[in-house]
Amino acid sequence: MGTVADNYKDAASADAKIVVRDINWVFHLKRTRTEPARDFIALEDINLEVKKGEFLVLVGPSGCGKSTLLDILAGLAHPTSGAVYIDGKQVSGPALDRGIVLQGYALFPWRTVRQNVEFGLEIKKVPKGERKAISDRFIKLVGLDGFADRFPHELSGGMKQRVAIARALAYDPDILLMDEPFAAVDAQTRENLQDELLRIWEETKKTIVFVTHSIEEAAFLGDRVAVLTANPGTLREIVKIDLPRPRTNSDIRSSAEFGWVRHKIWELLQNHQPEVRGAIDSRPVADAISPSAEL
Repeated sequence: MGTVADNYKDAASADAKIVVRDINWVFHLKRTRTEPARDFIALEDINLEVKKGEFLVLVGPSGCGKSTLLDILAGLAHPTSGAVYIDGKQVSGPALDRGIVLQGYALFPWRTVRQNVEFGLEIKKVPKGERKAISDRFIKLVGLDGFADRFPHELSGGMKQRVAIARALAYDPDILLMDEPFAAVDAQTRENLQDELLRIWEETKKTIVFVTHSIEEAAFLGDRVAVLTANPGTLREIVKIDLPRPRTNSDIRSSAEFGWVRHKIWELLQNHQPEVRGAIDSRPVADAISPSAEL
């Protein structure tokens, strides 16, 4: 019988950047006055691969383990069983090859925009002059020219999230892990940030794993969408999104193809089996759309 590493080498695709193998996450619920102690299965038998430079979206109902899976990819949590590999090496904890962007910004309020962006560079002991050049580049990349010396309390929610993205990108991680980063902003700002993120992704070619509750956001952003079920969290299906790139909100969201993709993901999230069988990449999206379809 081969080792876990041997099994990984046998099973992983040649172009896989991230490989998730047989991940299970079980935690123990203590006894209460009304219920006995028991184990709760949050994630069960998750197997997944993410290609280098791919934009993968995780979507699922509340409590399905999306954020827990992202924490495991980040090395912030350790699975009960199974393993995650990045470039063939097993993840054992956090590392600078992964940048993390959270919903709550997590900016240091006593630091300026520039100082927040340079935080990871300081950890890497990048010289001060180089740090300024790098932070200038990424502050400009996220559209915050002229705001380098502002403090977080002087910024809008959308601007704070741009700072968080710039900070995650500045120390040049291979992978960007994003946990519902746009959930706290208004609808218009959210769509603007989605456009900006796609522009940044197309420029930097980072591998992105993005968690969201929004079906529209998943369909708009992703190359593929991994749909999770709840209780326990299992991988139901991976949907390939064959919408053209580059994408813009005004062009894509009004198309019949986008409506079909959104409906496919919605059906997978329901308790019943989806009416539209098969993965989207098994046939052209346009051929699968009825002109009179009600979505």
